[in-house]
Amino acid sequence: MLERLELEAFLTLAEELHFGRTAERLHVTTGRISQTIKKLERQVGALLFERTSREVRLTALGQQLRDTLLPAYEQIGAGLEQAVTAARGITGTLGVGFSAGWSGDLVVQAADLFRVRHPDCEVHIQEVPLGDPLGPLRSGKLDLQLTEFPIDEPDIALGPVIFSEPRALMVPAGHPFAGRETVSLEDLADTVLLPMTGNIPGYWLDYHYPRLTPSGRAIPHGPPITYWQEVFSHISVGKGVSVVAARGVRYYTRPGVAFVPFSDAPPIEYGLLWRAGEENDRVRTFIQIIREIHPPAGRSGRA
Repeated sequence: MLERLELEAFLTLAEELHFGRTAERLHVTTGRISQTIKKLERQVGALLFERTSREVRLTALGQQLRDTLLPAYEQIGAGLEQAVTAARGITGTLGVGFSAGWSGDLVVQAADLFRVRHPDCEVHIQEVPLGDPLGPLRSGKLDLQLTEFPIDEPDIALGPVIFSEPRALMVPAGHPFAGRETVSLEDLADTVLLPMTGNIPGYWLDYHYPRLTPSGRAIPHGPPITYWQEVFSHISVGKGVSVVAARGVRYYTRPGVAFVPFSDAPPIEYGLLWRAGEENDRVRTFIQIIREIHPPAGRSGRA
């Protein structure tokens, strides 16, 4: 029988893959986490994690155990959260934002379930402009949003990665890349990348619209674009190319625009954000519903 700390230590370490962060999240020492994992491994009779001085990785058996335990653990947490919130009641108004169509689909689905469980709380949903991704959250118009990472701001708390989407390149239909099966990050040096502009963190722009290829070649940038819908107009008339999640082909199909998958680009991750220190009952409950509908795809961000 697993003790609570053994279960939480194992699942948290399986998510974080870092003993220090795991100890931080569980409010115990790193040594306690190490001892707990060793005890669990003795009980199982095999290693659950591969440890080196540089990284921690799940073994095949560890991954199997995580996949078996996590759904039940999440279900227990969801049941407890439902009982607690039902007892104290959730009222007021909750503003939830999203940046991409697939994020919006999940937010709407979660909002429908939230309203059924908490009919005394209103939920307002709005799309977050890419030109000002944190403005509505910081101004108080939104309490929570599902948007592209990376985000590293002292006043913004990060939840788990919900989606992890492979990237594609949007190109004019007549572009030489349009007929290819894949493109690489090095190919960006041979075209013009159309970046977004606005009140956007510089590190976010550098991550999604790089200026150098992995080998150090310069990537030409075209005129910056303020609104997402403008991207399609610029691409369709041959002004340049832009990066998008590969799933965008099902949401943004437009005449004159082709989608080509990347062979080597890191995925685009979408996660939950809220104002640091303002994680109230409404926010916590909505986050739990999203996790219930769509379990997180990756490790949590800085909270």
